[in-house]
Amino acid sequence: MDFSWVSSGPPEGRVTNLEPIGGYGLDARRGQSLMNDPKTLVSAYDESINKYNALEGTAFFTSHSIVHVAQSGYEPLNLLAMYFYTRSKELQGKSPHLTFSMNPSMDSQKDYLKDKLDFILSNAVKNSVLLIDGPIIAGDVYTTFMSSVPEFVSRGILPVFFVKNSDSNMVIDNFSELGSKYNSDLHWSYNALKTGQRSSFFRYVDRRNARNAKVFCYMKAMDVSPVRVEFFVESFEQHSSSIPLVMDMLHYLTIVQGDDHNPQVRPIAIAEMYARETLKLVNFQRLMRESGLHPTMNQERFAW
Repeated sequence: MDFSWVSSGPPEGRVTNLEPIGGYGLDARRGQSLMNDPKTLVSAYDESINKYNALEGTAFFTSHSIVHVAQSGYEPLNLLAMYFYTRSKELQGKSPHLTFSMNPSMDSQKDYLKDKLDFILSNAVKNSVLLIDGPIIAGDVYTTFMSSVPEFVSRGILPVFFVKNSDSNMVIDNFSELGSKYNSDLHWSYNALKTGQRSSFFRYVDRRNARNAKVFCYMKAMDVSPVRVEFFVESFEQHSSSIPLVMDMLHYLTIVQGDDHNPQVRPIAIAEMYARETLKLVNFQRLMRESGLHPTMNQERFAW
């Protein structure tokens, strides 16, 4: 997968702590009890992306996956989407399936995010916890989710976003006592937290657009790099009484997954598996060749 077009963090913003800075213990047993409660509804989203570089343009083939956690197992839903972007107006004019674009990287992000949001909103369950792989905000294009906040709130859905890899320094840049000691927020949280703890909750607000805001913390379920857990501000406030239990459940689901090389909550790991397997249903390389496209040299050498 090629996520090189995804920026590492949101634009410059202001961060304030919502509780004293420190480590807060997580209770896996309480999290298990919440997860096993029949009234608790949990779903998860992830995706898998293939990219094909041709002389004529660039194709993106994406498998979007949602799994609903049921008593008997996982109920998957998948969406396959393909876009081909070209800077050739002549070529685009020959087929309605080709998209003319002077900035394929940017336009592919927009189409990917629109499909992602539409798919999630179409299949999310009312009054559920929805686990989503990826950040709420990551650069200008990645503010798409902010427009959906009212719908999530009105349907009682608590979206929870997970960021595993980031060089973000939102915390250490806003607290002078931390800035000179650590390379990044992940570096700080790994050293500051014990296994089985989360950090204090912080609120981030974009200095240029206050609408772009979120609440986040870092979670260290295993003795590896922590994960950043993010919430919409409005959703965090709506479900404030349940947030501590939800964090316990996230801790439990990470332990249940049991992968210290790739620590993530189990429903997202399952969604990722379905996304990857669904992507294999179509022979992407053969489809591109049969379309008469000519792969670039690197596509020939390093194709997935």
